[in-house]
Amino acid sequence: MPRDGRLQRMESVAMMAPRPGISVIVPAYNAESAIDRCLDALSLQTLPPTMVEVIVVDDGSSDDTAARVRAHPSVRLIGQEHTGPAAARNLGVQHAAGEIVLFTDSDCAAAPDWIERMVAPFALGQQGGDDRPVVGVKGAYLTRQRELMARFVQMEYEEKYDHMARLESIDFVDTYAAGYRHDVFVTNGGFDTVFPDASVEDQEFSFRLAGLGHRMVFVPEARVYHMGHPKDLWTYARRKAKIGYWKVLVVRRYPRKLARDSHTPQSLKVQIALVGLVVFCLLGSLLWHPLKWVAVTSSIAFVLSTMAFVRKQWSRDSAVAILSPLFLLVRALALGVGFAAGVVAQLFR
Repeated sequence: MPRDGRLQRMESVAMMAPRPGISVIVPAYNAESAIDRCLDALSLQTLPPTMVEVIVVDDGSSDDTAARVRAHPSVRLIGQEHTGPAAARNLGVQHAAGEIVLFTDSDCAAAPDWIERMVAPFALGQQGGDDRPVVGVKGAYLTRQRELMARFVQMEYEEKYDHMARLESIDFVDTYAAGYRHDVFVTNGGFDTVFPDASVEDQEFSFRLAGLGHRMVFVPEARVYHMGHPKDLWTYARRKAKIGYWKVLVVRRYPRKLARDSHTPQSLKVQIALVGLVVFCLLGSLLWHPLKWVAVTSSIAFVLSTMAFVRKQWSRDSAVAILSPLFLLVRALALGVGFAAGVVAQLFR
């Protein structure tokens, strides 16, 4: 992709400046198996190294993460007690020199042009009919994993990306490939450290910015290869349940997002409701037998709700498409159970 003239000017200024214009922050916790690939990919970017600084925040790892990071002399290493990725990213921003801060995860390997594509919207300014300046950017996942479950997870993301790519602005930025203007990030308090591990702290922050009228955009060409898609159904279900649990806190703060956001398919919400209805009616049928027919009808409706996803994915990966109704059932059930547990936890706080 030819570089925009303004991006070239930004590069020239950054090369002459006493500090880099872009800071990439990577939180890492017990990441010794993946951190080298992450940092190697960041060292092979299309933008000159003088433009970019890379900061790894070691979140109290008990393995050789810190030693492996020190083997990359151009990378800054900062350590903290194990307090979670939200706190680690915030600490990284405190030490960042760049006017733009980018985030990726230790189990992600950025494509060679990832940084260039992530920063382009900040330099290009107005795009489309929205004249607000861009303050946040979201990139996309790719994966080279071949496990069946991991391939399904990638298809999930692709479904969301297809929708987001049509929007002039978004309200949902994931930190595996995220970018913000440094001053906007700091002024608005950064990530909320009430979230103790990787869950929905990135959702909450982007919802916060969107609620204040800030503009964020999706750049599907800014890609990172994820090495950590769930490989089995149990791991996948646990991850979704955790997201559902912490989503309760986000919904309490931003109740309108329960109805719609730029990332979550409406079909997912329908499926969660249908699965909840099936479970309720099956239990209720023990007391009132006719409820079992409501459960049967809801089950059929659930299967029908998955058909659009199955049809869309059939040409991409027929094996995953065939199993998608099962995977979507597990997704809806896990998110619903996690959300219910989160509601109960909030009630007793």
